[in-house]
Amino acid sequence: MAMSDTTPALKGHDVIQSYLRTLDGSPGVYRMLDDQSRVLYVGKARNLKARVSNYARPSGHSSRIARMISETASMMFLTTRTETEALLLEQNLIKQLKPRYNVLLRDDKSFPNILVAKDHPYPQIRKHRGRKAAKGAYYGPFASAGAVNRTLNQLQKVFLLRNCSDSMFESRTRPCLLYQIKRCSGPCVGYISEEDYAASVKDAERFLSGKSTDVQEKLAQQMMDASEAMEFERAAALRDRIRAMTQVQTAQGINPRTVPEADVIALHQEGGQACVQVFFIRANQNWGNRDFYPRTGAGADASEILEAFLGQFYDDKDPPRQIILSDEIENADLMAAALTERRGRKVELVVPQRGEKAELVAGALRNARESLARRMSESAAQTKLLGGLAEAFELDGPPARIEVYDNSHIQGTDAVGAMIVAGPEGFVKSQYRKFNIRGDELTPGDDFGMMKEVLSRRFKRLLKEDPDREGGTWPDLLLIDGGAGQVSAVAEILGDLGVEDVPFIGVAKGVDRDAGKEEFYRPGARPMALRHNDPVLYFIQRLRDEAHRFAIGTHRAKRSKSVSRTPLDDIPGVGATRKRALLAHFGSAKAVSRANLADLKAVDGVSEAMAQTIYDFFHEAG
Repeated sequence: MAMSDTTPALKGHDVIQSYLRTLDGSPGVYRMLDDQSRVLYVGKARNLKARVSNYARPSGHSSRIARMISETASMMFLTTRTETEALLLEQNLIKQLKPRYNVLLRDDKSFPNILVAKDHPYPQIRKHRGRKAAKGAYYGPFASAGAVNRTLNQLQKVFLLRNCSDSMFESRTRPCLLYQIKRCSGPCVGYISEEDYAASVKDAERFLSGKSTDVQEKLAQQMMDASEAMEFERAAALRDRIRAMTQVQTAQGINPRTVPEADVIALHQEGGQACVQVFFIRANQNWGNRDFYPRTGAGADASEILEAFLGQFYDDKDPPRQIILSDEIENADLMAAALTERRGRKVELVVPQRGEKAELVAGALRNARESLARRMSESAAQTKLLGGLAEAFELDGPPARIEVYDNSHIQGTDAVGAMIVAGPEGFVKSQYRKFNIRGDELTPGDDFGMMKEVLSRRFKRLLKEDPDREGGTWPDLLLIDGGAGQVSAVAEILGDLGVEDVPFIGVAKGVDRDAGKEEFYRPGARPMALRHNDPVLYFIQRLRDEAHRFAIGTHRAKRSKSVSRTPLDDIPGVGATRKRALLAHFGSAKAVSRANLADLKAVDGVSEAMAQTIYDFFHEAG
């Protein structure tokens, strides 16, 4: 009998050991993969051979690392010139591949700044988010849009700088409301000279750079001079500006004396979850704080969580001069070198033990602890509600992803479909989707037709992008707005697509169309209702209200856009500038459609060929 020459595939310590003979002491990045070639972990090493030989040892590992090793079926390696390069590459790969055993920063939104634009004789002050392409001075980051708006609001009161667009500025013939309520100095109509306005801009920039004391002293002196000259109205206006500046500083709360520029980053862990709190200190002022809840890689320690957080958080942000941490990280010198290289000037990592910096860390830690407690409490309540929902509607288990659908239109016009998503952590707004209803054959107001289009598009995309249902994007439950007819239509739509294992529920208002008397419809089951005071009923109402809010907002945005559209938008070669010129010359799109060739040629920026194109668009032959 012939012996089979197939040998079982190596796994765990054995497969890791097999790579050692091909490795040297170079720095680089390694990947550990399972038997399905899914990346389990991405790591960096100062010496690849030494790091991998540690994993090849059969004992001495934490339970997390031991589990990871046992699942490893293959490895990949990439050498780098320096360990700093390895660190930067490691964090890029983690963000891209999202391996199960790595710490992952899940919420990585950009932060707003204040921009003092410098491309106009009278600079504008405004909120800015994204790439710093516009010419001007940027101040930030601020933790949230709210923090920026509060500061901008007070800065307008203090420095009377404009926030209107350049086109609005050029078109004014009299000052706007902001001038009337003493939020702007009226440069658009010449109420302030270019020189005086430039002085106000300089004062605003001094304030945003931390020199607020100098600015306040200057305003106080001006107030005294005005009072002595018996210019009491001007003195009162200056007094109001000083008060506004004081309000900015009061609203900011913590204003450290010895820390001009730093991010204060504190970590609190509890119950297998982590919260990282970041305070932004700029110009000796607190510009807000934000909490993050990184995925902890199945049990990483504080040092690893903070190191991964720093690498991923500053991947696309400029680090400050100093980063004040609650815990030591293992490769602090390496991280400081990488951040210094990214910023182009020295960045220092500090773990303070006493003094004002230690007080800042203590405040950030308190916030992290309280934020995580709130999140865990909300998560526990949400888990209980999802369990109650599964029990009430006889689902296989608590749904991890609920999709709720709603439509919005006015007599069929500007119709949109909306989908919101909820799960164990509440509403997942990054997963919300809108659907512009395209069906030309739909009768205006055909809710069945709209639902069919939305669900067909949604599930065709799922079947194409994630046919094996491994990406976590397939719903465990659908909530549909409607009764028996809508449920039958949904069953038909999903049946046609071959999707027969996704449960769905129709939610309809009761006979009095009263919140609290909802009736629930399921395929092959009698309509049912929940007790008036059932928490699951309130939960479903919240889901429906959120879907309705999102659908209405999406519809209004679309309607607003369509209201501003004119037939000029459909003429080839007519962009925003020519459209403005035509409307300014003729007064309306209708007047443009009636204009003769000679009149069209007279419009600034319209050539003879373009005039012919416009004329032909409105005067088709035959």
